[in-house]
Amino acid sequence: IEKQRGISVTSSVLQFNYQGKCINILDTPGHQDFSEDTYRTLMAADSAVMVIDAAKGVEAQTIKLFKVCTLRHIPIFTFINKMDREARDPFELMENIETILGIKTYPMNWPIGCGKEFKGVFDRGTRKVLAFESDGRANGVKMVDEITAELGAPEMDELIGAANHQKLADDIELLDGAAEEFDLDAVQHGQLSPVFFGSALTNFGVEPFLKEFLRLTPPPLPRKDAPTGDVVDPCSEQFSGFVFKIQANMNKNHRDRIAFERGMEAFHVQEGKNIKLATGTSLMADDRAIVDEAYAGDIIGLFDPGIFSIGDTLCTGKQHVQFAGIPTFAPEHFARVTQVDTMKRKQFVKGMEQIAQEGAIQIFRDLGSGMEEVIVGVVGVLQLEVLEYRLRNEYNVDIRMQTLPYEHLRWIMNDPDELDPKTLDLTSDTRCIEDLKGNHLLLFGSPWSINWAEQHNEQLKLSEFGNLTF
Repeated sequence: IEKQRGISVTSSVLQFNYQGKCINILDTPGHQDFSEDTYRTLMAADSAVMVIDAAKGVEAQTIKLFKVCTLRHIPIFTFINKMDREARDPFELMENIETILGIKTYPMNWPIGCGKEFKGVFDRGTRKVLAFESDGRANGVKMVDEITAELGAPEMDELIGAANHQKLADDIELLDGAAEEFDLDAVQHGQLSPVFFGSALTNFGVEPFLKEFLRLTPPPLPRKDAPTGDVVDPCSEQFSGFVFKIQANMNKNHRDRIAFERGMEAFHVQEGKNIKLATGTSLMADDRAIVDEAYAGDIIGLFDPGIFSIGDTLCTGKQHVQFAGIPTFAPEHFARVTQVDTMKRKQFVKGMEQIAQEGAIQIFRDLGSGMEEVIVGVVGVLQLEVLEYRLRNEYNVDIRMQTLPYEHLRWIMNDPDELDPKTLDLTSDTRCIEDLKGNHLLLFGSPWSINWAEQHNEQLKLSEFGNLTF
């Protein structure tokens, strides 16, 4: 599906070393239909790189993801991409980011022209010009040496042209006089975003960005133990980590499942028992390598025998820690799903449960019913296509899918012993369901139905999020 659509549908992990630093990259889907996977991945990140299209500015899905970053107060770096194509005015792009996202910006470099007239960038720190010259190929760029030249010097006219030189001098004078002051503390608390300009496809501006990113971003951050509120030191001798992603069928021939763990024998907090961890795996695109040791901030893959769930904590030591769970977001699209061949019920149930445990879909059923017929909830409709494709190709199961007219889902937060959902006063387009853990939920056809439920059932407590512990 990724090749057919030209989009990524799941987060990927890769690790590499650069200038003596070990970098773990979590590449997330950009398509809004798969934004929930990105939400969960951001819960594991220590900083975020926000890539903005120079022609489009801030897009709708960026706003949602930005809210998760601000919730955790992690540093946000901005790379304004595709400057080698026609682009909006850079001042307009800066204002766009500040107005829509509500974060202050500080341009670390400044573009000289755009599209066919793109001449490079001016580094505000070193006062050097990094010139750009494309050789016409998609990823081919002739990198002219960094040139130190004072604004106003004759050699600048020869390098970028007199008109570009004059405009650059005016822009830099305006930035130096009116722009935000650089504040490293504000950057590391997610209040000020350093902005870089470049062209990722032609690999222009990426290396300078990476060098500055490594200089400014903090090392792995401490986290809080949810039950006590105590800070867990990333340099502690005791191991701790949490599962933020589960991926089934990493190797189709072996039907294996990998749990991606940030972080022998360890204590599985949610199960309440010690477990023997299988060999750790580091990942780089399609390649995998066995690892004997890992440090704070590392992403490792563990073989999952079917006991892990997203948000689970593993730890060692006498003092057990438990990290805050990763919230479950309310789906916006729903469908009734059944298998075509009833003889393949076992494969159907296994496939649905494994894909649900990855967080790609959410499974519900009517109160007290089995898995013969389930209700699937997703954030975006493309996820339903992915579900159908994966069940057919990975589990050899064909399904029937019927979309349902529901638009909203709410978790019932009341104690099940105190409130029976069957006794609630609800509208005709409201449906009582439960998830695989037995939690009770309500499906609504409209916001009006939600208001009716809340007004006619004073004791009813509803939430837009499941597993909300932070």
